[in-house]
Amino acid sequence: MKITKAELEKIAVNKKQYPGEDLIEIAFAGRSNVGKSSFINSMVNRNNLARTSGKPGKTRTINFYKINEQFRFVDLPGYGYAQVSKTEKDKWGYIIEEYLNNRKNLAEVVLLVDIRHEPTEQDLMMYNWIKAFKFTGIVIATKADKISKGKYQANIKSIKNKLKINDTNLIIPYSSSKKINKDEVWKTFEEILMKNKEQQF
Repeated sequence: MKITKAELEKIAVNKKQYPGEDLIEIAFAGRSNVGKSSFINSMVNRNNLARTSGKPGKTRTINFYKINEQFRFVDLPGYGYAQVSKTEKDKWGYIIEEYLNNRKNLAEVVLLVDIRHEPTEQDLMMYNWIKAFKFTGIVIATKADKISKGKYQANIKSIKNKLKINDTNLIIPYSSSKKINKDEVWKTFEEILMKNKEQQF
């Protein structure tokens, strides 16, 4: 996909602050340090559209990015940062749940995990949540440039087993810095957008 325009449209913590439901949205969930901001930046060919934080767990908001005036990428708050209070974690959980429960124009929620490590219990909980909301269960395995291609299969199998994924094709290795599988990810997203284009929200 050719990206002609990408902008941060809204920053929200509750549904009153969301933008209108006029555009299809693809949302991204994942741990605080999994590289969601880098992923979004690399997909739209921008260095600083989504701000990467030196402090994991800093993103406490839902960030809405308008792409080509046609659809949105939605960055959900990162989870799993140990040095955050239970109250704060509960708050993030509520922010994510409110979004999933109330967004009629949400076409897909994609889970990002680090390809180098087995997914955590929180990743499993998030994935089960995504499946419970009847989304496909696409997983982007980030930081694929950090391991050799020879290790892809074993690491993908580890992700598949932990998250109990039936179809390995739902797991896509990705590298934000090397743009590994960028075209494949865009192809997947374009299919989602096409499928939802005719839907009236």
